[in-house]
Amino acid sequence: MAHWIGAAASRRGTAHARRGEARQDAVALRFPGKALVAVVADGAGSAPRGGAGAALACRTLAAAASSLADRRGTAALLPCDLAALMEGTHAALAEAAARAGIAVRDLATTALLVVSDGARTLSAHVGDGAAVARTAEGWRILSWPETGAHAGTTRFLTEAPPAVRTACIDVPVTAVALLTDGLERLVLDLARCTPHPPFFDMIAEPLDRLADDPATPSGRDRPLSAALARYLDGERVNERTDDDRTLAVAVRRAAPAS
Repeated sequence: MAHWIGAAASRRGTAHARRGEARQDAVALRFPGKALVAVVADGAGSAPRGGAGAALACRTLAAAASSLADRRGTAALLPCDLAALMEGTHAALAEAAARAGIAVRDLATTALLVVSDGARTLSAHVGDGAAVARTAEGWRILSWPETGAHAGTTRFLTEAPPAVRTACIDVPVTAVALLTDGLERLVLDLARCTPHPPFFDMIAEPLDRLADDPATPSGRDRPLSAALARYLDGERVNERTDDDRTLAVAVRRAAPAS
């Protein structure tokens, strides 16, 4: 049986730190059965409770997608199933806003969900950020950032109806990575709409080593997640972005030969 081994981290950007603001990104990794469920979200800087919206979106999507993958199996999922999860999360945000007596736009957040069993990989996406996958031909885009009507803007899950984009690939995938917009200019070629392979090779390599060790348990690896957090907080990253930055990456251990 194949398993996924993953790492994830979300760190506050230096611009938020200077203003005394909390981090507005969130991330979740789940491993139901043989599947991977990964979610990242970025609360809107203009929303008073964008960070809370991102956290709620991550929790809701991760739980709902994990339950769905458990019940039906990833092979049976369709893009419309993930779109329905996004719409359900939109409703959860609206309900949370109503209970708090605030406008739903105060919880504005992007959201990016990926579900994969290695043979079938699906994504649902609202807003910016990106997801990439490693296949036999190298790293490829699963979902690309979407900008809004004006420069520097994007779409949010709190919009009615949410502008959900879905995708599905039925080719073998050995690694998946998701990121929020604070890392886009560092790891994506925005002119060519392609990922930067050396970066993703570097990030996946420690997980590949763990996947080669039969004694390594599947799931989220805490030491590598801590190392990823230190990298995202490091000088090299801070020199190139002052926004919150979030990254989730998982690699698939190949099933043992018969």
